[in-house]
Amino acid sequence: MRIALLTYSTKPRGGVVHTLALAEAFARAGHSVTVWALARGGDTGFFRSVSDGVSVRLVPVPEIDGESVGERILRSIALLASEFSGEYDVVHAQDCLTANAVGRARGYGSLWRTVHHLDQFTTPELAACHERALVEPASLVCVSEAVAGEVRAGWGRAPAVIGNGVDSARFASAASSGAGEPWRARYGRYVLAVGGIEPRKGTVELVSAMARLPGAPLVIAGGDTLFDYRSYREEVFARAAELGVEPVVLGPVPDEELPGLVAGAAVFAFPSTKEGFGLAAMEALAAGVPLVTRDLPVLSEVFAGAARFADGPEGFAREIAAVLEGSDVDAAHATVGRALAAAHTWDAAADAHLALYRRGAPSD
Repeated sequence: MRIALLTYSTKPRGGVVHTLALAEAFARAGHSVTVWALARGGDTGFFRSVSDGVSVRLVPVPEIDGESVGERILRSIALLASEFSGEYDVVHAQDCLTANAVGRARGYGSLWRTVHHLDQFTTPELAACHERALVEPASLVCVSEAVAGEVRAGWGRAPAVIGNGVDSARFASAASSGAGEPWRARYGRYVLAVGGIEPRKGTVELVSAMARLPGAPLVIAGGDTLFDYRSYREEVFARAAELGVEPVVLGPVPDEELPGLVAGAAVFAFPSTKEGFGLAAMEALAAGVPLVTRDLPVLSEVFAGAARFADGPEGFAREIAAVLEGSDVDAAHATVGRALAAAHTWDAAADAHLALYRRGAPSD
């Protein structure tokens, strides 16, 4: 098959990680794959190298001073729509921006779109983009049954469900090789959160939880995003200062260093208020790191038997403290977690997608 996958960024966000890994799995299966992406800030490539079997087409989005979020959304859609070209058997958008762009360029009638998670936007242009990308594409795929249930209930669509893969060997190898030791030497027995500082990641609650755990270091990694979360970051830092918490904020970590950072953690904290699957948390399980996650339906679905579940600062503080104290429960979770991560392969995810493509667009 000739397959086009489209993603809104070149940065290490979950949907972008998904797009690249899926594209490489398609290529390993012998298909012709092109990844299209919007490239901001002068980027000339993705956050990591992409295998030679995958073609990459980047559409530059030059920065414009003073541009609003809504204006940037509309301009991004228009730029990708004007550049998108080629003959493909399958066109599959991984987010609402690229779905709108391809819908404008080619029409929605044969478009596949993956819904990684659902959002509630206040920016009118983005809210309209989000709605069109749920209603108009011919076929929807969700990465968990919980998200698919939200789509069925809210929009009357019938999405297919295909979970993420995970490069479990990469994170397991970091744990077995001692790649986490330099990070432990630097930060001690640290609690790690990946995804940056933004409302959806529940950072304020995590900071509040860490105030109940004096002496436990908090390390926050990641954070490249399309949106401006400066006011939320200021809220987080103000709350941290008020509580006497001093988080180590690393920002985006080079891809080759991420497995060691994850493997070195004593606890992986995942207080997200919205997720579609929890890829970063699954990577932590692959490295054998205990996971404390919010008790959301989607995360209960994906991580049952492999994690501690919590709600609110007190709940997260209690469960993180229990991990730091050590217990047979966490040893059992680690065994289940490694097996769970190893079972989620990108090749299996690619095979499931290819089976859908061969069957064609379903009728809702």
